[in-house]
Amino acid sequence: MDTSFLKSLGLEAKNAGTSTGQKSVDSGQYIASYSPVDGKLIGEVSVTTDKQYAEVMDAAQDAFKTWRKMPAPQRGEIVRQYGDALRKHKDALGRLVSYEMGKSLQEGWGEVQEMIDICDFAVGLSRQLYGLTMHSERPDHRMYEQWHPLGVVGIISAFNFPVAVWSWNSMIAFVCGDVCVWKGSEKTPLCSVACQNIFIDVLKTNNVPEGVSCIITGDYKVGEWMTTDGRIPLISATGSSRMGKIVGATVAQRLGKSLLELGGNNAIIITPSADLKVVLTGAVFGAVGTCGQRCTSTRRLIIHESMYDTVKENMAKAYGQLRIGNPLDENNHVGPLIDKDAVATYLKAIESVKEQGGSFVVEGGVLEGSDYASGCYVKPCIAEIAHDKPIVHHETFAPILYLVKYSGDLNDAVAIQNEVPQGLSSAIMTNNLKDAEYFLSCAGSDCGIANVNIGTSGAEIGGAFGGEKETGGGRESGSDSWKAYMRRQTNTINYSDTVPLAQGIKFDL
Repeated sequence: MDTSFLKSLGLEAKNAGTSTGQKSVDSGQYIASYSPVDGKLIGEVSVTTDKQYAEVMDAAQDAFKTWRKMPAPQRGEIVRQYGDALRKHKDALGRLVSYEMGKSLQEGWGEVQEMIDICDFAVGLSRQLYGLTMHSERPDHRMYEQWHPLGVVGIISAFNFPVAVWSWNSMIAFVCGDVCVWKGSEKTPLCSVACQNIFIDVLKTNNVPEGVSCIITGDYKVGEWMTTDGRIPLISATGSSRMGKIVGATVAQRLGKSLLELGGNNAIIITPSADLKVVLTGAVFGAVGTCGQRCTSTRRLIIHESMYDTVKENMAKAYGQLRIGNPLDENNHVGPLIDKDAVATYLKAIESVKEQGGSFVVEGGVLEGSDYASGCYVKPCIAEIAHDKPIVHHETFAPILYLVKYSGDLNDAVAIQNEVPQGLSSAIMTNNLKDAEYFLSCAGSDCGIANVNIGTSGAEIGGAFGGEKETGGGRESGSDSWKAYMRRQTNTINYSDTVPLAQGIKFDL
């Protein structure tokens, strides 16, 4: 495996896992990063100590005092330069994402492109942090609303999108005037270090305090330092619903704010009028992309009985053409799961399907042989099972797709889709305008994302990303999600010589 890309990203055998810009910060205790592609050690990243965490927070708070006073367009210029730096490093960083996380090289490059895109979005946003002006009921008064930065934003990201999700949060937070402390996944720590290395170079070039962007590294205990820290007004956390409930409760206890992007159990409804070619493309990529490890991965196909056998047969044929192997080989469609714990979860889910009365259209299993030496390669599989079985309502972060038949009208299909506790992404395949509009209405999908004739995975940065119910209710990336990273202030200005009171109250002095 050619790993020359590591050097171009400033990565070494042992890397500092705590950074306010000083790459030499090293605790002497390490997390080892092994690639799920070939099982080899990529490098080690030092674990943040409590003393180092305190130093990071001091640096971030000091940097905020300077950063918040910079005009927003100037902050946008820093983000623009970071986007340009990412363009230069896109190939190398995409390869690192693929090698450390296991997603296909095309997806790795695509993730870096998402970073570039959100930089572009944020640059434009830096000139559009608009407030409101309203009329006062008192004469010679003016009222308006404006937005101010929150301060230190804590970002906790997951392994499946080891670079993009950080940028979705941080680039928006930066132009809003916030500084960021990022705890990336301990399963992909080198990706965090690489992004920080690139960003720090931009900050140094512009003589900007390096505490604007900080990273810390470690397991859930390091994350707990952030969630319990009253100096961090906002925690943005991406991960499982189980993790999110803990984070949300902890942050709420100190009356902080949380932005939660949690689990998904996403379905595609396939109606009688659906175009089969569109169905197959959307469903296959949604189910097997990133080896089923996207929060937006397609978990369920809810198929009308008139289309059921045709869809099942064609999906099975499509799965038979999948090429599973080294994700850095662009000929392969599917790479490995992140680690052997994920493989164990996958196998347990398969057994649960059988125990709960399901059967497999396409069998699963772990792949063996020299090409799969890491032990993390599995077969994407398809099961037929009743929609109300417990395993169907559970998010398994693996390429297991459930086929469910419906025989009534669209109401029945929507009810099946909405009965799970998660509410992230959803889609309908139809050429019937009424069905499409109903699906998007208040009586239709209860998810934060609802698509027509495209799959459940993949999201453009221009739209707010997030979901409802046990997905957490957060929104990040595009639209007006920037408001989550700022505090609203209402201002009233009296330009008269008297102090008229609201509602005509008289107060003689």
